[in-house]
Amino acid sequence: MASADFSVAPRPSAHPLANPGYGKRSAPAQSPRRADDFAHLPKREAAIAAYIDRLPDGAAIDAKTLAKCLPDYGQMACGTALRKLSEAGHLRRVREHVITEDGARWVTRTFFSRTARDDAWWEAFVRGEAEPEPSAAAPAAIPAPAAIPAPAAIPASAPARTPAYNALASLGRADPRMTLSAADCARLEPLAAAWLARDADAPYLVQALTAGLPQQVHSPAALARTRLKTKLPPEPSPEPGSEITISRLVECTDCGRPGPPAALPGGLCRPCRGEATLALPGDLDGVDVSAWAGGGGARAAPPKND
Repeated sequence: MASADFSVAPRPSAHPLANPGYGKRSAPAQSPRRADDFAHLPKREAAIAAYIDRLPDGAAIDAKTLAKCLPDYGQMACGTALRKLSEAGHLRRVREHVITEDGARWVTRTFFSRTARDDAWWEAFVRGEAEPEPSAAAPAAIPAPAAIPAPAAIPASAPARTPAYNALASLGRADPRMTLSAADCARLEPLAAAWLARDADAPYLVQALTAGLPQQVHSPAALARTRLKTKLPPEPSPEPGSEITISRLVECTDCGRPGPPAALPGGLCRPCRGEATLALPGDLDGVDVSAWAGGGGARAAPPKND
């Protein structure tokens, strides 16, 4: 494939930015930039991909904006190129429900990766699962050393205790009436972890579970469970200028139709992939309503109430 020619393209620093919160986002765990990153793509797609790769996060990379900045390609050509980049695993449009200091809203961001990713990787990314760094090339094989007798088996160590478990285990030291067993701590651990996830520290949690106790506590585990559920702190407010992502959907790169990642392989919905849309009960999307009304469907319609 021919290399991209940017002699007529503007510098990426001069490229317009999208509205705040929208635009390009760099996907995580990409390989270092190389001259042949997009050599597997056709010339046009390689040129546009290399240009997008050099843009900063927040840049507008819709087809209309790219066509204005890349005079060799029109809007339709840029739109087709974005579709091809999505199918090749370099791009996904993601609709995110976020909370900012101004409230909740939906935003659409285009995540770009110079490293081509398969559908499974993009699915995991949209679900918010952490991705490992790309693995290095396997080292050359080394001859195996002579067999060495295996050492005696070492007993497996007990699993590490979490901060939530430790906080529950310390209740008895704060007030003997709230002493919990190991089984109690294990059962209540998820509820306590929810407190710590909402910016409550361990001392605050212990104080909330031991303050104002009745003279006699018959079941410390039941009392702790009730307080953990009824006194759960609210979700933390985002810091000024920050945001919290609640959920994500993938948008079709062609038409913008949203859906779960598994329903949009290659970042494209069924109609844009050229596949028939499955009609659901009560769903008229894709149905020729006029033809239906002129056939047997019209006769099956209920009579009007005068």
